[in-house]
Amino acid sequence: MERRLSSMFVAIGNGAGATHIEHCLKGNEIARMRRDDLNREILRLAAPNILSNLTVPLIGSVDVVLMGGLSAAHIGALGVGTMIFNILYWNFGFLRMGTTGITAQAVGRQDDEAAGLTLVRALISAGVISLVILLLQVPIGRAAMHLMNVDEGQSSLVSTYFSIRLWAIPATLSMYVLLGWFLGLQNAIYPLLLTVLVNVVNMALSAWLVLGAGLGVAGVAWGTVGAQYSGLAIGLLLVAFRYRNKVSALRWQSIRELSAFVHFLRINGDIFVRTVCLTLAYGFFYSRSAAIGQLTLAANTILYQFMIWMAYGIDGFAFAAESLVGKYTGAGNQNRLKAVIRRSFLWGGGFAVLLAVCYGVAGPAIVDLFTSDAEVASVAVPFLWWVVALPVLSFASFMWDGVFVGLTASRSMRNSMAIALALFLAVWFMNPTPDNSHLWLSFAVFMTSRGLLQGLLYLRKGTSLR
Repeated sequence: MERRLSSMFVAIGNGAGATHIEHCLKGNEIARMRRDDLNREILRLAAPNILSNLTVPLIGSVDVVLMGGLSAAHIGALGVGTMIFNILYWNFGFLRMGTTGITAQAVGRQDDEAAGLTLVRALISAGVISLVILLLQVPIGRAAMHLMNVDEGQSSLVSTYFSIRLWAIPATLSMYVLLGWFLGLQNAIYPLLLTVLVNVVNMALSAWLVLGAGLGVAGVAWGTVGAQYSGLAIGLLLVAFRYRNKVSALRWQSIRELSAFVHFLRINGDIFVRTVCLTLAYGFFYSRSAAIGQLTLAANTILYQFMIWMAYGIDGFAFAAESLVGKYTGAGNQNRLKAVIRRSFLWGGGFAVLLAVCYGVAGPAIVDLFTSDAEVASVAVPFLWWVVALPVLSFASFMWDGVFVGLTASRSMRNSMAIALALFLAVWFMNPTPDNSHLWLSFAVFMTSRGLLQGLLYLRKGTSLR
């Protein structure tokens, strides 16, 4: 600002004052308009994503409330069963993330054929993965029960939940693809509509099957299955009616083109490894909670809901970053690309601070909503300060994920996540007698180090990250 004023006064002294002042004011106005335009572009994508994302943990929260009216064993069984599926599903999150980044770059290049090919390749991948998991469901279920330290009192409940909900996996993975593809096309409205539809159906079915039909944990599992297939059917109809031109002219020869498929698989392979590390960390958190005791598991299941709300809320801005970073990367517009990154971080950070304040004020009341068991609540409340601190400590990790996806910097995502997981485990095993306080400390180190490592990589290589 001082330099601008100085140049204005020099210009006045040289007799060109009025013209130069007018030029400076117009430049400021143009810069402000560009910032406003960028903010609108971010919010146009982020707002629907936040709304749709926040309905996802709402399902889990409703399920916890439904089980909370039964027993601590039901809460713990739901927590373990949900984490098993998170491990399964999150490992294949590349079907959404990779699809978004590649599609957004195709949009930036104005390459409709590449965008359509990405959808078909991703759906084929989802189908193959689903078939393999269904064929291996028995050994997968046994391994999951063992790794999650499920005790005998909960094993039948967890087994029931797992055996039913597994049949939703083809629909769930295909929905990942559709949501990622729509977002890559800069369309955040369809993901909002689909997510809200799926989640409303899920909550309604689960409530009816648990409270009306008395099916217990089986009711919430069947509610998920019915909702996922409903969403998939509507999603495919949206593709057929709105984006038919992007897929109708595709040739089988183009779909199976080896070099393009290898590029697709390489990016998604890196994201797969990254997500395996992430789910191992979350799985380890639940496994150690169960090993400490049933009350600790139930309390951490409730506290985990706070983290899920945080993750899905901040991810609304991260998803917007994925889409816009990918678009401007494909278009080769470096100025706009860097501006999007800066502005996305401002929005994501502001949301994280707001969320931390809300948790700090309403935390105990929220715990009481999740459970009527005073003993479980008494174990959970002393650890609320962790979930208050985590939004501020970890929001950067979510935002950098969005940036890296848009850049298709999959190798950097993989490496930073692997190092963060190693730090998590190192801190945990550093204490010879770890307890729940140490578990939360280890988890906070994991979440914070992810963002720091990714930030250092960006500072070193900028938008040339790969």
